Amino acid sequence: MPTNKPVSDAFVDRMGITAETDGMSPIAGRLFARLVLADAPLSLDELAEELGVSKASVSTDARRLLERGILERVSKPGDRRDYYELAPDFFPRIVHARINRWRRMRTLAANLRAEASNLPPAVQLRLDAIDDIEQFVIQPLENALDNWTAMRQQAASIATEPNKSTTR
Repeated sequence: MPTNKPVSDAFVDRMGITAETDGMSPIAGRLFARLVLADAPLSLDELAEELGVSKASVSTDARRLLERGILERVSKPGDRRDYYELAPDFFPRIVHARINRWRRMRTLAANLRAEASNLPPAVQLRLDAIDDIEQFVIQPLENALDNWTAMRQQAASIATEPNKSTTR
């Protein structure tokens, strides 16, 4: 069933804006969103045309998303062009990247606490809040993501396991 064009266009545009909060360019966010909606891998030419941007821009941002493990480059038999699709585990990779950024913030806060003496009480409270978030949100989120990944891997192995019937 084809997607509703105005709705999908709005999704692509909004994802471009949202991507900036993750340190990506708006084009990278729009590229990501377009591939979320794709039912088959797309070439740089197709992506550039659909997004209304240059092929060079799409190529640059596709390379960045490849480096982050969010996209995969695939080929089609008889076609020399590269095609792109989302990596099967793109979302856990995005979440892990966010967790790593949050942990870097916590490390910076811990370094401040270790290097500075006599921090004002308000600053101490803020640093304590960062530690609390680690304990009550970030670590449980990472544990949940690990459990989800293990569950998905187990389900995939069961789905691909050959039919084991016994013959006598």
